[in-house]
Amino acid sequence: MTTEHDLLADADTRAASYLASVGRRRVFPDQAAIAALASFDQPLSDTPEDPAEILRLLDEVGSPATSVSNGPRYFGFVIGATLPAAAAAERLALAWDQCASSFVNSPAAAALEKAAAQLVLEALDLPRDSAVGFGTSATASGLTCLTAARRALLTRAGWDFDAQGLTGAPAIRVVVPATVHITVLKALRILGFGTDHLVRAPVDDAGRVDPAQLPSVDARTILCLQAGEVNTGEFDPFAELIPKARTAGAWVHVDGAFGLWARASKPARYLTEGVDQADSWTTDGHKWLNTPYDGAMAICRDPSELAAAMNADAAYSSAEPDAQKNLTLEFSRRARGVPIWAALRALGRSGVEEMVERHRRQARCLAEGLRAAGFEIVNRVVLNQVLVRGRNDAETASVLARVQADGKIWFGGTRFRDRLAFRLSVSSWRTSDDDIEYAIQVIADARDEVGV
Repeated sequence: MTTEHDLLADADTRAASYLASVGRRRVFPDQAAIAALASFDQPLSDTPEDPAEILRLLDEVGSPATSVSNGPRYFGFVIGATLPAAAAAERLALAWDQCASSFVNSPAAAALEKAAAQLVLEALDLPRDSAVGFGTSATASGLTCLTAARRALLTRAGWDFDAQGLTGAPAIRVVVPATVHITVLKALRILGFGTDHLVRAPVDDAGRVDPAQLPSVDARTILCLQAGEVNTGEFDPFAELIPKARTAGAWVHVDGAFGLWARASKPARYLTEGVDQADSWTTDGHKWLNTPYDGAMAICRDPSELAAAMNADAAYSSAEPDAQKNLTLEFSRRARGVPIWAALRALGRSGVEEMVERHRRQARCLAEGLRAAGFEIVNRVVLNQVLVRGRNDAETASVLARVQADGKIWFGGTRFRDRLAFRLSVSSWRTSDDDIEYAIQVIADARDEVGV
């Protein structure tokens, strides 16, 4: 059998080889690579198998069938590549194999995630005494924030949610943008807020909540707003909306999975004016910060509200209120904040701003090039999202299908204002200006080839 050291060295060699090839690989696998995945579907062996052979199979069959989202020409779903510092930190943390629930489980993990929390708050310029829980995703982090929001509003209304639950509780209203992201709807659905009972706030042509048409809010209302609408990349006018809500006693939650990072850039900061007055925020590391997947943040202005809602203390395992097991859904968890800490230390304030501004500039170049090629650019391109249409829905669909099939670049389709479009997200640290020019040419060539 292969030794542990040899196996890990082999894995590092294979990983390095994969990374060296990301600029040459198809961005989406071909049918032969996808068909080969059937070899993974084997019954459980009666006897142990050689780990080296398992790793070989994983690499030789799995690697060709990956979406190369860790490369320079993947423009789908605001998926960033992984920064080297973040990837290296993740590898070391895996070797540590820490249960990062609290200080008593791992002093190193607890210290690192506290440090990471402060770096996040500094980078985003949010209230420095806020709680930061490092969760699996914006969906899970949104769930924790919205749980804390409901519990806090019920407590203010004199209701003991922890003891009495929801049976007989005062009703809590939820107001969301008409363009609300599906992950927020999912979190609200899990929490029992039926979608038929959500109040939809009217939005303008860019998908932003219209302050003049904001539905009434009061001390039993959760108002959800957006930093980076999923199609247009636009921001709700926080400076107008949040003061109204806070004056009424409502809780304001901001879904900022990728858009909240605009706050880390001086030129883009105007988009987020007033967002720091909210009660809670969610954002991802694995999108625009370019950290490994499965790393997001639930941020709460009042740490006691999040800690009370998520508390997981037990007789055999009590911990400090700001222990990560008391700020997130998970009790047993890995130290998700470690690669976020490494990324922010490696980039520094200027590095985060440079990456945000480079991607904003590249998105504008992408839009200008596609517009010159005869495509319609639907949005204003204020961030890193470029929303595109052909001359009609048939051409839009055909171009999208052609580009996805040839694998040179990849992006996805969407619907905006009841029409088909495709959406390109510029968010990988690996993407160069040459990759942007290449993408423009690939899309223009695809339209010529389909000839709709």
